Amino acid sequence: MSTRQPDAAAGGRMRAPLLLAAMAALIVLEGLSSGWNGALVILNMGLISAVIALGLNMQWGYAGLFNSGVVGFIALGGLAPVLVSMQPTEGAFAAGGWGVLIALAILAVTLAAAIWLNRRLRGKAKAAAMIAVLIAGFFLYRAVFDPAVVAIQAINPASQGYLGGLGLPVLLSWPLGAALAALAAWGVAKTALGLRSDYLAIATLGIGEIIVAVLRNEEWLDRGVLNVTGIPRPWPVPYEVDLQADPAFVQRMTDWGIDPVTGSTVLVKLLYTGLFGLVLAVILLGAQLALKSPWGRMMRAIRDNEISAAAMGKNVTGRHLQIFMLGAAVIGLGGAMMITLDGQMTPSSYNPLRYTFLILVMVVVGGSGNNWGSVLGAVLIWFVWIKAEVWGPTIMHLVTAPLPDGALRQHLQDSAPHMRVIIMGLILLLVLRFSPRGLLPEK
Repeated sequence: MSTRQPDAAAGGRMRAPLLLAAMAALIVLEGLSSGWNGALVILNMGLISAVIALGLNMQWGYAGLFNSGVVGFIALGGLAPVLVSMQPTEGAFAAGGWGVLIALAILAVTLAAAIWLNRRLRGKAKAAAMIAVLIAGFFLYRAVFDPAVVAIQAINPASQGYLGGLGLPVLLSWPLGAALAALAAWGVAKTALGLRSDYLAIATLGIGEIIVAVLRNEEWLDRGVLNVTGIPRPWPVPYEVDLQADPAFVQRMTDWGIDPVTGSTVLVKLLYTGLFGLVLAVILLGAQLALKSPWGRMMRAIRDNEISAAAMGKNVTGRHLQIFMLGAAVIGLGGAMMITLDGQMTPSSYNPLRYTFLILVMVVVGGSGNNWGSVLGAVLIWFVWIKAEVWGPTIMHLVTAPLPDGALRQHLQDSAPHMRVIIMGLILLLVLRFSPRGLLPEK
C-alpha cells in the first residue's frame, strides 16, 4: 500500500500538465494541417473563453452558485468598448444626452422612493402609495426619455444614431466591462441570492435575457440590431493593411519566404494571443492564490455546508454576494475582450446556447472548482465546437451512405452543420458518466 500511494500522487500531479500539453499539441497540429491563421483564431477565442469560464468557476466551483445568465454579463462587458473607445457622435449629447440622463435620474429616484415606502408603510397604504409612485414615475420617465431618444437616433441614423463613446484607448474599457458586470451582479444578488439554487438559476436566466433584450433595443446606447462597427484595436495590435503598407515589414516577410498578407494576419493574431494570454495568466494566478488562501477555504466550506459555516459565524449571504460579483466581473472582462477581438458590437449575436450553455460545459468538462480545469475545458470545448461544424458534414455523409437517395438523406445531410450541438451534449454525457468531477477534478 505504501509503495503505490506515491505513484498515484505523482500520476495525479502529472495529469494537469499532460492534458494541457496535449491541448497545446492539438493546436499546433491544427496549425500545421489547416494553417496558422485558423489555429490562432481558435486559440484566441479559447483564451477569452477561458477567462469567462474562470469567472463562472468562481461562482459555481467556489461557492456553488448556479448562474444561468452568463450571456447577460458577457453582453454588459461587451458594451464597455463601445462606451469607451468609439468616437462621440457629434451633436448627439446636445440633442438628447441631457434628456437621457435626467430620465435615468427620474427612474432612480422613483425606485428609491418605492423602496423607502416599502420599508416605512404598512398594510393597504403601502401598496397604494407604491403603485402611485411607480406609475407617476414611469409616465414622467417616458415623457422625458422618449423625445431625447428620438433626437439622438435622428442624427445620421444610417451609420450613427447613438451617443457614441469617449474616444479613449480600448484597453481602458476592459476594467469598465468588469465593473459594469459586477454592478449588475450586485443588483441580481440583492434580489436573487436568497433563493434556492433552482430558483436562482431561473432568476439569473431571466435577468440575463433582460440585459440582452435591452442592448438589442436601445439604439441610442449601442445602435441595437444595427450594430457598432470599427471598434479600435488595443495597443500594441496593428491593422493588417498598415503592416502590408510598411516596406520594411514587406521586405522582412519576403526575405523569410512568407507572403506579406499571410504574415500580417498571423502577426496580428499572435499579438492578440500574447495580450489575451497575459490577462488570463494574471487572472489565473490571482484565482489560484485566492483558492488556496483562508478565504478560498472559507468559500468552499460555505459551498459544502452553509448551515455549518453559518454556525461558525460566517456571513454566508455576504460571502455569496462577494463571490458572485467577483465572478461576474471576470465574465464581464472576458466579454470586453471578445468585442475588442471582433471589432464590432452585435447584440443580436448574444444567445444562451453559445454564451451560457457552452461556458457551463467548459467548466463541467474541465472540472468544477479547479481553475486549471476551467482553462483546459474552455480551450478544448471551443476547439471541438469550431471543428465539429467542419467534421459534421463528413460524418453525416458516412452515416447516410447506406441510405437511398431521397428526402430523409438530404435532410440529414443539410442538418450536418448543426451536429456540433449533438456532439457537445454527447461530450457532456460521457464526462458526467465516466469522469463526473471533470478532466481535472478539484483537489
